[in-house]
Amino acid sequence: MPGNKLAPTGRIVIENCAIATVDAHDTEYASGHVVVAGNRLESVGAGAAPTGLAHVARRIDGTGHLVTPGLVNTHHHFYQWITRGLAQECDLFDWLVTLYPTWARIDDEMCYAAAQGSAAALLRSGCTTTADHAYVFPKDGGDILGAEIRALDELGMRFQPTRGSMDLGESRGGLPPDACVEDTDTALAATSEAIDRWHDASFDAMLRITAAPCSPFSVTPELLRGAADLARAKGVRLHTHGSETVEEDAFCRERFGMGPTDYLESLGWLGEDVWMAHCVHLNDSDIARFAATGTGVAHCPSSNARLAAGIARVPDMLRAGVPVGLGVDGTASNESGELGTELRNALLIARLRGGPKAMTARRSLRLGTMGGAQVLGRDREIGSLEPGKLADLAMWRVDDVLHSGIADPIAALVLGAPSPLTLLLVNGREVVEQGHLSRIDENLIARNVATAATRLRARTT
Repeated sequence: MPGNKLAPTGRIVIENCAIATVDAHDTEYASGHVVVAGNRLESVGAGAAPTGLAHVARRIDGTGHLVTPGLVNTHHHFYQWITRGLAQECDLFDWLVTLYPTWARIDDEMCYAAAQGSAAALLRSGCTTTADHAYVFPKDGGDILGAEIRALDELGMRFQPTRGSMDLGESRGGLPPDACVEDTDTALAATSEAIDRWHDASFDAMLRITAAPCSPFSVTPELLRGAADLARAKGVRLHTHGSETVEEDAFCRERFGMGPTDYLESLGWLGEDVWMAHCVHLNDSDIARFAATGTGVAHCPSSNARLAAGIARVPDMLRAGVPVGLGVDGTASNESGELGTELRNALLIARLRGGPKAMTARRSLRLGTMGGAQVLGRDREIGSLEPGKLADLAMWRVDDVLHSGIADPIAALVLGAPSPLTLLLVNGREVVEQGHLSRIDENLIARNVATAATRLRARTT
């Protein structure tokens, strides 16, 4: 199984840094230390590290830096990295109709390059764990999910890919063209096989699989119900899109006689093992049911703005107790592909709707760390800096020319320009150093992406 869980030898000690632990008490240290032993956090606290530590492989002076948990991305579509910049003035349905014919021609080699590019952008913006929603599987496309898993394993990123699916094509009243969909039994069988082949339920897993039929307008009730039954029988999580646009709401009411939340609930799709992307158009009753059932939300502020989907009621969700994390979404609707920028955008967009107190910098950081970990079902393992948790952390420079003089380091990170990333650890291993990938040549990734995008364009012209 891909996913190198071997613990690095020797301790890493970081001292003299500001620390935002994002623990249950939002503990912060103006000057503190973090000690990493193997793939676990051994010590986090104020002042210098404990004396007498054995086998210290690396000691880092964190002066001028803020250390936070690694960011957690709860929604993405990696394959879209090679179709960025298209359909620039479309709403969701028009954007999908425009791009579906292109996506129907992807293959595993293209998706390997696209996953490399997507993961590079995430890692360089401080993200240590990512989900991905792959749901287009052309018949001659090869092993698309396997290609993504190989790409993320080579980069050293913690990965929670979803085996997505669509079985409601245009000829049956769905949005995607028939060439993009599978039949129901094929989709369920492929999901089951992916879980059996790759899912790792262990505490320090680098790879977990999720079952993820795409959306109410591209999936039949049979596939939604079947995927829920399958996931619960195998003990994995469930993911889909929900309440993203007013057009989706109208589709559900016309076709099923109810709104998206009512429809998905009728098929077993609310629960602590479920999270949904976007949820822009939840009403009060929807929010109450999400909160009561523990159903999570992947909030994608940049993509929602790019497609003019609307402003999600995130502060209302949080007050009600809904688990909420941040998501990049596919980079055909968020061309930067960075999760770090979503911290700022989540705060700004929340304030557009709810005023200056609707979202604080610390709440936004929590969305991008512990909130995401909770949505993915990994809050015992990642999302905060606490002894015993996995050593996924980001070390941000906040004394450079763009941040020096900002009194609050968390405000510097969230409200300021993107902070330079000095160090990123995943499972105790260095994956970004001084803003650049540690394991793979970034120029090689860029060339691979350009080649894949050119191949895909040639197939669609």
